Amino acid sequence: MNLPNKLSLLRLVLIPIIVIVWIFPYAQAGIEMPVYHVGFVSLPLLNIIVLGLFAFASFTDFLDGYLARKNNQVTTFGKFIDPIADKCLTTTMFILLAVKGEIPAIPVVVMIWRDIVVDGARMMASSKGVVMSAGILGKIKTVSQMFCIILVMLNNIPFESINLPMSDILLWFSTIISVLGGIDYYNQAKAFIWESK
Repeated sequence: MNLPNKLSLLRLVLIPIIVIVWIFPYAQAGIEMPVYHVGFVSLPLLNIIVLGLFAFASFTDFLDGYLARKNNQVTTFGKFIDPIADKCLTTTMFILLAVKGEIPAIPVVVMIWRDIVVDGARMMASSKGVVMSAGILGKIKTVSQMFCIILVMLNNIPFESINLPMSDILLWFSTIISVLGGIDYYNQAKAFIWESK
């Protein structure tokens, strides 16, 4: 297994670690997590820790793609595992943030529905021997989702100081791009989905 694929798998391994760190009952364990203040915005240490883990996992997404292209190590497995690792990472973070009430649930539900449709289209294409790799809209979606999550974890710092809800803007932008990307995947796979045989 080459290094880019190992980085994708590392991203998957980091997900349960992020979940455990986020939901661990610190108060019951007698651990007090401090809260810092940046201007008039509160920033819990827990957010900073989870953000660090998420940022590292997100960096592996950039690094595995860069190395795969640079070293000519693009593989069928890489095309398969990379978008799955991305979806698992961002979807997990969005669910955790929605459960905590940091973001509304509706865009999260829409993005999850989109991923289910895309996964179905990919499986249908795969059954015909066709591997559907992520298109440009999928890459834009992933990047915007990652920046959205980072801003939500930072409580919209630094944009909160100028009353610009950038985290909300990126959340809805990600949702729209997600839907458009889902339509693109459907168009690629519709010949397989609607074939009569």
